[in-house]
Amino acid sequence: MTTRSAEHATLVIERRLKAPVARVFRAWSTPEAKRQWFACHGEWAPLEYRLDFRPGGTERNYVADSEGLLHAFDAHYIDIVPDTRIIYAYEMKLGERRISASLTTVAFEADPEGTRMIFTEQVVFLDGYADNGARLQGTEIGLDNFELFLEREASPIH
Repeated sequence: MTTRSAEHATLVIERRLKAPVARVFRAWSTPEAKRQWFACHGEWAPLEYRLDFRPGGTERNYVADSEGLLHAFDAHYIDIVPDTRIIYAYEMKLGERRISASLTTVAFEADPEGTRMIFTEQVVFLDGYADNGARLQGTEIGLDNFELFLEREASPIH
């Protein structure tokens, strides 16, 4: 018998990016770009990725970890204001087990050196799933990859 529970957390991560808002937003909104940086574990095997970036659109990122376990991300876009904000809800599964549901807002503001990006995730961990900080760590790694992607994209040599 599964014990039902819901443990809430809020993650807020601010990044100052040396890229204009339009380029930062484009890296979130185009499938070709987002697929390149949207991963927190480079050694995991990609299984399926798709992005329909519009209000009412969806995103799916399925990967298998080094032991073959499915890590499934399924999102639904709620609100998109170009170069200003993205709001989406998503669930995460390990195998067939739903471990969390989240509401995420990514806000973009012009900054003298580029863009100030604020990532806010309100997450509920489900049915005894012990996150132990893994979501924050994985999100930080994903945003580090995002910054590296922007740097590579701006470099004259790829």
